[in-house]
Amino acid sequence: MAEESPWLLRSGQYLGEISALCFLPLPSQISSFPFLLAGTGSQILLYDVEAGKMLNSFHVFEGIRVHGISCTLLECTGFRLPMRVAFRIAVFGERRVKLFGLHLKLALGCQNHLKVCAELNLVHSLPKFRHWVLDACFFKGDDMSFEQEAGSYLALGLSDNSICVCNSSIPKMVLEVRCPERCLLYSMRLWGSNLKTLRVASGTIYNEIIVWKLVPQDHCSSSGSSVKDSKDHSGSSCNNVQFNDQQYEAICLSRLIGHEGSIFRIAWSSDGSKLMSVSDDRSARLWTVSASRKDSDDLKEVVHRGSIGLAERKYSFDEKLEAAVPDSVGLVLFGHNSRIWDCCISDSLIVTAGEDCTCRVWGMHGNQLKMINEHTGRGIWRCLYDPNSSLLITAGFDSSIKVHRLHPSLSGGSIEQNEEVEQFKGMTEVFTILTPNLSEQLELMDSKSEYVRCLRFTQKDTIYVATNHGYLHHVKLSDPGDVKWTELVRVGEFPIVCMDILSMKPSNLPRDVEDWIAVGDGKGNVTVVRVSDGDCAFSVCPALTWSAGMERQLLGTYWCKSLKHRHVFTADPRGILKLWRITDHSESGCDKYIKKCEVSLIAEFSSCFGIRIMCLDALLDEEVLVCGDQRGNLIIFRLPKSLLLAEAVVPEVNIPPLKYFKGAHGISSVASITLATFYINQVEIHSTGGDGCICYFKYDRDWQSLEFTGMKQVKELSLIQSVSADGSTSDNLVCSNYAVGFASAHFIIWNLTSEIKVVQVPCGGWRRPHSYYLGDVPELQNCFAFVKGHVIHIHRLWVPVGERKLFPQVLHIQYHGKEIHSLCFVSGGSHLSANVAKYSWIATGCEDGTVRLTRYSPESDDWSASKLLGEHVGGSAVRSLCFVSKIHIITGDQSEVSNERDGCSLAFDNTDYQFLLISVGAKRVLTAWLLCDSGSNNKEESLDVGAKENSVTPSRALPSVSFQWLSTDMPPKFSSTHRRINNIDEKIGPVKNALNKSSNPTSTSDSAESMDVDSKSCFGDKNENDWRYLAVTAFLVKGADCRLTVCFIVVACSDATLMLRALLLPHRLWFDVALLVPLSSPVLALQHVVVPISAPSRDKGQIHSAYIVIGGSTDGSITYWDLTGSVEGFMQQISKHQPEKFIDCQKRPRTGRGSQGGRWWRSISNLSSKTDTISTWDTVDSREGSNGHIPDSEAGGSLSKISNMVNSAAICSQTTGTATSLGSNMFPNNSSSEICEVQAMDVLKHIHQSGVNCLHVSRSRDDQNDQDGSFYYLVSGGDDQSIHCLAFDVAPELMNHVSENENSDVANHTPELSNMKFSLRGGSNICSFRILYRERFASAHSSAVKGVWTDGIWVFSTGLDQRVRCWLLEECGKLSECAPLIISVTEPEALDAKVCGRNQYQIVVSGRGMQMLTFSACHDMEGNLEGKT
Repeated sequence: MAEESPWLLRSGQYLGEISALCFLPLPSQISSFPFLLAGTGSQILLYDVEAGKMLNSFHVFEGIRVHGISCTLLECTGFRLPMRVAFRIAVFGERRVKLFGLHLKLALGCQNHLKVCAELNLVHSLPKFRHWVLDACFFKGDDMSFEQEAGSYLALGLSDNSICVCNSSIPKMVLEVRCPERCLLYSMRLWGSNLKTLRVASGTIYNEIIVWKLVPQDHCSSSGSSVKDSKDHSGSSCNNVQFNDQQYEAICLSRLIGHEGSIFRIAWSSDGSKLMSVSDDRSARLWTVSASRKDSDDLKEVVHRGSIGLAERKYSFDEKLEAAVPDSVGLVLFGHNSRIWDCCISDSLIVTAGEDCTCRVWGMHGNQLKMINEHTGRGIWRCLYDPNSSLLITAGFDSSIKVHRLHPSLSGGSIEQNEEVEQFKGMTEVFTILTPNLSEQLELMDSKSEYVRCLRFTQKDTIYVATNHGYLHHVKLSDPGDVKWTELVRVGEFPIVCMDILSMKPSNLPRDVEDWIAVGDGKGNVTVVRVSDGDCAFSVCPALTWSAGMERQLLGTYWCKSLKHRHVFTADPRGILKLWRITDHSESGCDKYIKKCEVSLIAEFSSCFGIRIMCLDALLDEEVLVCGDQRGNLIIFRLPKSLLLAEAVVPEVNIPPLKYFKGAHGISSVASITLATFYINQVEIHSTGGDGCICYFKYDRDWQSLEFTGMKQVKELSLIQSVSADGSTSDNLVCSNYAVGFASAHFIIWNLTSEIKVVQVPCGGWRRPHSYYLGDVPELQNCFAFVKGHVIHIHRLWVPVGERKLFPQVLHIQYHGKEIHSLCFVSGGSHLSANVAKYSWIATGCEDGTVRLTRYSPESDDWSASKLLGEHVGGSAVRSLCFVSKIHIITGDQSEVSNERDGCSLAFDNTDYQFLLISVGAKRVLTAWLLCDSGSNNKEESLDVGAKENSVTPSRALPSVSFQWLSTDMPPKFSSTHRRINNIDEKIGPVKNALNKSSNPTSTSDSAESMDVDSKSCFGDKNENDWRYLAVTAFLVKGADCRLTVCFIVVACSDATLMLRALLLPHRLWFDVALLVPLSSPVLALQHVVVPISAPSRDKGQIHSAYIVIGGSTDGSITYWDLTGSVEGFMQQISKHQPEKFIDCQKRPRTGRGSQGGRWWRSISNLSSKTDTISTWDTVDSREGSNGHIPDSEAGGSLSKISNMVNSAAICSQTTGTATSLGSNMFPNNSSSEICEVQAMDVLKHIHQSGVNCLHVSRSRDDQNDQDGSFYYLVSGGDDQSIHCLAFDVAPELMNHVSENENSDVANHTPELSNMKFSLRGGSNICSFRILYRERFASAHSSAVKGVWTDGIWVFSTGLDQRVRCWLLEECGKLSECAPLIISVTEPEALDAKVCGRNQYQIVVSGRGMQMLTFSACHDMEGNLEGKT
């Protein structure tokens, strides 16, 4: 018996493109919906479509992608539950085919839900074929004259235009026939129930389709030979094999010519009379195929026989092709914007899916009936349609499987106008109503005509209508034919211009509702009416009217739920908001209400912008009022609780704004605001607007700071009116599942979780009076009304939850739509809650510019959720990610702390846990994300896009973590933040190296001197817009007594520069700190080490840290830099001068739309006084997007205070901001200051023969508790297929301060630097670097190594050979391979690992998709390791 391996490397779930789809039909008495098999990577997934959940997943191949699935029903035992159903499954990929037996045990579970137990057993693994398998088809052999007994046979179509037939019960090939048309194929599709009816459609590389079939040859002599089972068909052929004195041959039916590109997919109609093909030419063509040839045709001439030579076969076949009558093209369909990947055809519909991420449904006459655009990335690979259940399945590169149920009207060829949930379209009530005064006449409208000004739903059957003649109506919509109008009040001859309604439930009865209606008219009066509607009675209380403003100056009335019906707001065009108190002294009854109600003005809020307020919300306990105006600004006011709760009449109070955020929604109107309590004295603000964005803010009452924390852009909507959650989602603003708004002239409800359009109603746009009302499940319960002319159009769908199945739905979670370049594990340690920590979280960056956070459940071995964090500016590709969690404290007198509060606060202020995710990529975009643990706040965020439970909605709430956008830095267009170094060996002076920074010569400036830069060292060249960041590493540093934290980020650019940058938190200010030299080629990989070291002898007892950065370049070299001096010097200077007090740091990112903050700002130099000769801010390049917290009158004095410290500043959180630089103004004679350069500690050349693709560094296992010295392993992988292991140590050195002459020179120019403890010279290193030993494993992979990871004990690597290899790191750095494994991820690009326990690891690999692997060592192995250590 073979010895059991002491270690185990096991492949887990793959998350990537869906490459195959297949329906499993169930008995009609069980379900009218089939099950679904989906192929992804090397595994197949089994789904219950009706329940919307995955039943099981099965691993079928090793490193081979599933290309197709075919099935046939074997048996079904029983006629009712419980019952067993058995299928035979053929799975093929590349040149391999496997046959499985799928057994389903169906029983009735709890709540009458179907309980399914699925087992997949391998029946046969067919020998490897010479060519790729393109299609597989099961058929019975009853009508065949084979010697074998009747049973199921499997026909396989190969890419060399041949057919192989095998017996699916025994591993035996019974027939192989090759079409004489010897050419390679892009596609092939088989059709038929047996061999006699089998037809083959082959899509050749010559843009043609050849249709042929197999026919018996009666006059062939009998040989009586049988087919032998072969282990490999790479060199064998069955062309001359005879069966029962019968030989089969190929005969041409037609050659279909018309496509102008490669044939990607072919589909047969159910009766085999029509053929559908899609191509690279963006067209789909429908062909009519003749069933047979004419009797006069000589079949012998077109037969492919084994006895005929190749030339003879080719000639005879071509001759007969010319004699064949070509079939006609029925339809040519154009509409896709890119290549079409897949198609399917039924008796009444044609479905196509393409690279443009759309799936289109066509009628048989060529008219497009429906378009589905819900996928992302490189397109929809597969589509599948079941005419029996009208289910349409789409799947693509983005990993999602989406299910739609087409309406039966589409089968008749009617074009779908209203894309609501298809199966409920027949249940949607669409009707119109007219106001009572217009019921008698429908004339053309003029200035005196009555028309609807406002309307508002409060329930599914209740709507309030206000007209320009001053009428307010209550409308009861019991039935489309039963509409009851009730006139509530007429405010006078003036039109009603605004209306708001507050709905309350006065009792626990489900139908008891109390509506408070506040309307404003053109005369400036406000009228309040109370309506009680319930099961008992309908009552209207007398109206209360008062004057709220001048004529034509009242534009808005607003209720606030937290203030209930006792207070109402009114707004005018000048941004003045008035708060009115309604005092009700009556005890009961509506008759006393009008007599004892008093209205008093208690407060007036004046906007600092003077623009009309459009929406508001308030929190009584937090005493906060937040308003949004017509130009996209947010204003925060204090709302004193004492003012609201005072019983006595109080005089009017003028309340100024506390804080504001300019351009929160660009220049578009703010549509809605929602508030919630986040932490103690912290308020979460959630706003939507006319820019199609959902913005998130946090307001801190203690610090009185307003912070922009995140944004989600819904590209499908141009205006978002509100967001809402379904009934199962907790009360968390970030958890909103639905966006409600408009796109052009259509009203749309968009599911933010599944990225599916729930409702679309053409209405003419948002400017028309409209209203909507949503139930707990908007897919099932929604109402929408809009006005067109005299008529009110109403669309109402209200299906009781649980009665019907919900479509569309998402079966598999949506993921990246393109290649994944980088990934990293996200771990918060003990800071995360227990519910969150049990999951694994992986952050990934993609070619399409998106950053996602994906949750993996180790218990179920499943990817349970994936959330889109955001997108890089302009969709620029994400090349590298870095997760930063540990904070390094600088002790001693390195930092000087200010105890003043500076008015800018984040979640950083109250905790030492600061978890950041840094992403970099193309266009030199650098973005920071802040970790948010909703599980620790007892808040649950719905991340799951794939439904795992039998619920109505496809989402569920689970403990989760997430990242919110923190800050983005991107250089302006046609400028560079990197300097070309012409002489990398040039020495720079100690003073200049201390703090000198380069300014941006292409910045927007009013000073001509700022542009006077030496051309040999200036920034930029003609190719600078093609530059991109290739790698990043980062670490957090904090002063011992300083509340500020700095994230130091090292980024490598494709122009062969390496920059140390700093992000000042919580103020989100960006600084350029140092340039790392020398570099002769771009850096592809970066790592850093923070080494604890002892201070000099006079400071013995203090522990400092050395900051070492390691980079691997394209020339195969590895370089080390010591950044300790630059880091500690920067911390000292930043704590002294506190630039955050003088730089506005409140911005929102640019989204690309013209109205969303993408405009250029004036230079900060314009903010300073023209007479201020001290300030040198004339080289600043910044952009608009600021709150304007620093008035212009105060800017000059503020800036001059720090003119000796800051040369140029960027507004940190603006996506186009440039970095702040320190110290250039300390040298007024240097008009072109140079950036600080840090010289390398050591350059190890020719470590690899070509580029160093990946690096990873870890402390050795020998010195885990050693604080005096540090011993580290550095593992690298390169294009030369090798892995290099290098061991080094870093030891402290006594600090050799700058010489007395140098110190005096520095003191003369910069007195504040004379007491610095550490030298900032680039060539001065605090630590000594020593290589202990190095080992090279030459052929670690058979292709380029793309990812490595080590913890000092084990090394994991992956390469383009599609393998993950595990190595044991032995003494002297030697690597011993333990466990290789083929993975499903093609073209791997990144690898990361996580320690789960002693010798237990999770390994994740990304490329075209992502896959989780687990590695563990047995107890004996652990003992051996312990002995080594």
